[in-house]
Order: sequence, then structure tokens, then C-alpha cells
Amino acid sequence: MPYDFARYLKIRGAWGASWSPDGDRLAFLTEITGVPQVWEVSSEAHGPSWPEQLTFYEERVSSAEYSPIQNRLLFGMDSGGNERTQLFLLEGGEVTDLTRASDAIHYSGGFSPDGERVAYTATRRNGTDFDVFAQELGGEPETVWEVPGYHTVSDWAPDGSALIVSRHHSNLNNDLYRLNLVNGEATLLTPHEGDARFSGARVTPDGRSVYLATDRDGDFMRLARLDLSTLELTYLTPDDWDVEEVELSGDGRYLLASRNVEGYSNLVLFSGEGRRMPDVRVPEGVVGGFEFAPDSGRLAFTLVGPTRNPDVWVLDLPEGEPRPVTRSSTAGIPRSSFRQPRPLRYPSFDGREIPALLYEPKGENAPVIVNVHGGPESQSRPTFAPVTQYLLHRGYAVLFPNVRGSTGYGKAFTHLDDVELRMDSVRDLAHAAHWLRGRRHKRVAVMGGSYGGFMVLAALTEYPELWSAGVDIVGIANLVTFLENTGSYRRGLREPEYGSLERDRQFLESISPIHKAGNIRAPLMVIHGKNDPRVPVGEAEQIVERVRMNGGAVEYLLYEDEGHGLAKLANRLDAYPKIAAFLDEHLAD
Repeated sequence: MPYDFARYLKIRGAWGASWSPDGDRLAFLTEITGVPQVWEVSSEAHGPSWPEQLTFYEERVSSAEYSPIQNRLLFGMDSGGNERTQLFLLEGGEVTDLTRASDAIHYSGGFSPDGERVAYTATRRNGTDFDVFAQELGGEPETVWEVPGYHTVSDWAPDGSALIVSRHHSNLNNDLYRLNLVNGEATLLTPHEGDARFSGARVTPDGRSVYLATDRDGDFMRLARLDLSTLELTYLTPDDWDVEEVELSGDGRYLLASRNVEGYSNLVLFSGEGRRMPDVRVPEGVVGGFEFAPDSGRLAFTLVGPTRNPDVWVLDLPEGEPRPVTRSSTAGIPRSSFRQPRPLRYPSFDGREIPALLYEPKGENAPVIVNVHGGPESQSRPTFAPVTQYLLHRGYAVLFPNVRGSTGYGKAFTHLDDVELRMDSVRDLAHAAHWLRGRRHKRVAVMGGSYGGFMVLAALTEYPELWSAGVDIVGIANLVTFLENTGSYRRGLREPEYGSLERDRQFLESISPIHKAGNIRAPLMVIHGKNDPRVPVGEAEQIVERVRMNGGAVEYLLYEDEGHGLAKLANRLDAYPKIAAFLDEHLAD
């Protein structure tokens, strides 16, 4: 039975579970109303429970967390996609704006162990630097560490006397500090040379150690225990695949790590002392958002797979069967109609094998859409994508390449596109098209968002003969103006990847698609949100103007109430059918 695009875009998901203090309920996020809001459902397995909506806004809620002690919820929300998140407290149906600084960005660090304070980092001082704050729920924000740079709160000490704070030097390099909230002293915990990541920090109940994931001493992120007295690391997993999430139960009984194995999640369970326990078995897919129940005997998480839209699940430990506690609608489309990808590797210009996921419809020699992920420090993984499933339903194949520079395949692979090596990743993209054409796919389009939008424009300008069409969603056209105009806090994080405006301006200009727009032969569609703080709308305006000036074919969709991507259902229902019509027109026989 044929289904229109609107049906696929109405497929729902649920994610971001947080346990109520009594362990009876789970708060979560879902976009069932068209934009993500906070809902709540029973955590028990005594048959289905009807979920209750807790927030009712036209703007997206980005996070929600229960207090560990009282029936209070801390949630974050921005306005119009501007990413200037404010933090709110929901208690007894009443909402309190805790931060009240709409021009600043706030990143939650969660409740203190006694539930009386919240921690966060925010740009309240100057719009650029993320200072660290602690705030009594009935009081005013208190700056506990005023320091230049980009910071996030990783965890609280069990007695509430300190915070573990991450200082981010780039997307692939950070440090952890122990911030004493009594005397304000910040102690570096992770001295290192070169690039290294330290993520998922969880302080043990005795306050003597921190479990975390790091690639300091190897190519991959490994689970490790950091002794806070000696700063020595003890590794618990091998240097073969990235550990991407770490969670420790409140009583220290269980330690969980999620490993990214060829894009799929593999869960490994340890005792709180680091002794390996039988593996946790969950359905195949990508798993994250872990949170142990207050009694530590249950684990909540989000599960998504290529044929499984996101839902919140609960698992009784140590060897219980996982069960879904939310059942998100597929809008009446049978799950059996969704298609799985085939993992593969294709050869690039230097003989390197590039990992990819290929979704194929029924039939042969279908037109192909090469969908490029953003980041660039990201990875295309076997998650659920309604747009992809619709395109398959329409008879398209979709290839998701993980070109050099992607994460998930080791630190060395991730650095293969840094600065002067940038265009090698575009060559990987061209070789994906060569490989597809060698398999008799004659019509190949390229599509991507954010940095993936840059890759679209670079592919169209560097290899114009390979592509039948291009779709650029919130993409970068000019690396110089992007770095000049992106959020001030982001520039320092991005320059180690792209190059410095001070040192590398000439190189950045030489590879920017805007200066080669005359090479574009394929029809182009450009989509952007007017409030985008990451890739300002000027990037879209530049490329649209230049292509039109050159007599090229370009369609432009601008959304006044969106930021970096399309968050609102009404806008997705407008944009994606237009993208499908654009592809139908230009990839037809």
C-alpha cells in the first residue's frame, strides 16, 4: 500500500528517560504533539500504562531530569531554535524559570545529590565563555568558577561538595577538573599531551574514583577507572571499539558501558569494583540515554534501530528481559515494510576502505541518494530515519558513507580530514559515487545537513560530473564567513578541525564552495532556519545568490521559526515533500 510523506513524518519516538524519586514513573521526551515535550509513564510491567503530558509549549524541550529526592523536574527549552537554552523547574504543575537570562546559553549539570541545588554552565557573563554555576532552587545563580572557555558539568561528588567539570579545547580534546564548591579550587584530573577525550565521568559512591571513557592512551575510547588520589588510569575494555556511554548505579553496585561496534551498540556490565559480569542483552540497534533506577536494580534506556523507531525500555538487572515502557506509533505503517541497511566498505582514491551503510529498495539499479552526516566528528549509524524509509518506499536507494574524519573508527581515522586534509574526505565522497556508478546506478544525488551540507556543496563544485542533484540543509558555503559568524563560543572549538582564520584563511578560501559555485551543474535545493546560531543563514543566502547569478537551477526554502535544522512538524511537513518532489524531478529516467 502506498503511503505519502506526511505519514512517515508522523512516525513518533520517545527518548531521554529519567526516573522519579520513588522509581514508579519515568519522565521522557516525545514529539507526539509536533515538537518535543515532557511526558511521564509508569515504569511497571503490569500491562500498558497511558502516558501523561507534563509540559505544553510550542517550543522544543531539550532535556528533562527528575530530582533524586522530591517530585520535581528540571527541564531545558530554547526559543525558535536559537539554542539559548533556559532551565525551568516543574513542581506540582507550576513552572519556575530558574535562569531568567534569555540571551545566554545554559547547559544543565543536574541536581545535587540532596536535590536542593542544580549545577550548570552558562554564557551569562559575556555571551562566549561558559562559567560554572550552582543555584539553590529558591535562590539566585551563583558563579562557582569564572573561567574562559567552553565547559560542561559531568557529575556531582556524592556528598555534593564538588563537581566534575569538562573543559573542551576542541570536539576531540578536553580535560576534566574537580571543582571544590567549598573553596573554589579547581584541580586538573587528566593531564595529557596531544588530543584526548574524556567523557561519561561518573564518581564512585566513596568519592575516591571516577569511571570514564578515554582515548588518551590508544586509538579508541576505552572504559577506565581514574584514581582521584594518584590520577592513574586502569583500563577495563580493549582498544578496539569506542565506549560511548558510561553509567554507574547510585549504590555503586553496577557499572555499564556501551560500545559502538560497527555502528551498533554492545552493552557490557561490570560490578562497581570493575569486575566483568554477564553481558546485557537488548534488541539489535543503537542504545543510549542510560539511567539506573533509585533502587539500582533496573536500567532505563532508549533503543532505536533501522526498523525500530525510538522508545524507552527498562531492564531488570542483572539478567532480566528488556521491555518497552513506551510504544511510539509508526503512523499505521507496518514495521515489516521498513528496510535494513547492509554494512559495507568501498575503496577510495588511496586504497583505504571507507565504511558505509547501504539501504536498497526492491528492484535493481535504483537511483541513489548519498546522505552525508554532519559533524564532521560524527558517524552514520543504523538508527531509524523516517525520511530514509520513505525514500526507499519511493524506490530510491540510500547510501550513508562514513568518510575519513568520521568518529567510530578510531582517533587516527578521525584526524584524516583535519585542516589541509579536508578535501580528502570530499574525494571519499566522489569515490562513493564512482563505486555506485560501477554498480550500474546511473543517477546519484548527494544530500546532507550542517557540515554534511558543506560536503554537498563541495561535491557539487569539485566533482560536478558525478551528481544528478544536491540537497543542502543548513550547510556551510564559505568556511571563512562561517567561522566569522558562527556562535562566538564555537569558533575556538571548530578551528582545530577546519583551520584558523588567522593562520589558514587563504586555504579556507581556496576550498570554500562559494568561490567555485560556477562549477555547479546539478540542480540544487537549499534549506535553512533563519535563527540558526551554528551555521548562520548567510551561508544559505550566499550560495543561493551565487548559483542564481551563474544561471544555475536552485530552490531555496527558508523557515523563520527554526534554527539548526527543522524541529517543528509543520515545517518538516512542508520541507520534506518538497525535497521528495525535487528528487523525483531530477532523478527520474
